[in-house]
Amino acid sequence: MSEGPSQLNHGERPIGPGRFILVVGPSGAGKDTLIRLAQAASEGNANIVFPQRIVTRDASLSENNSPMSPGQFFAARARGDFAVQWEAHGLHYGLPRSIIDEIRAGRTVVANVSRTIIESVRHVFANVTVILVTAPPDVLAGRVAVRARASDGPLAARLRRDIPSAAPDHIINNTGGVEEHASELLHAIEDRGARAESKPTPSNERSS
Repeated sequence: MSEGPSQLNHGERPIGPGRFILVVGPSGAGKDTLIRLAQAASEGNANIVFPQRIVTRDASLSENNSPMSPGQFFAARARGDFAVQWEAHGLHYGLPRSIIDEIRAGRTVVANVSRTIIESVRHVFANVTVILVTAPPDVLAGRVAVRARASDGPLAARLRRDIPSAAPDHIINNTGGVEEHASELLHAIEDRGARAESKPTPSNERSS
């Protein structure tokens, strides 16, 4: 099955009216950390939903992931359990079908996804906002090296993985205080008019 949204028939109207916030960026950019802090800051706001990703690797304390074996993942995909799915670094990722109901109910869904699915998501969902989280190459390399998960694969391969560029609506250069950047992320999530900052998109956009 191809990457991207997998639960729509051709000819259906784009899914709305809620928003789908795609948080993307290179490995080591700190996407999950900022998402976790933004989620904590918005606790109690039922209109913002942070779904668990399903991933074919063991769970990590730093990520909002639910583990599945490859066999379980493929069976779930065949049943249509995923609204969105993709593959990166030899791993398979999915977001539960329930996010479609959340978006149809007018809620905002926020998830860390691969840039490989941005264009297909934009064709399927009516209100998509892309938030790019990034950092300089030396910072990315240091963070990935410290994380040192065997399931990530070779460090060099992860850092040099080229992903087709897609213009983000907002850019966060995650090099300063993490609380400040988490607030920046939350502001972008809550701001229906958020657009890209007037900053050049870094050439090192490589991500899962």
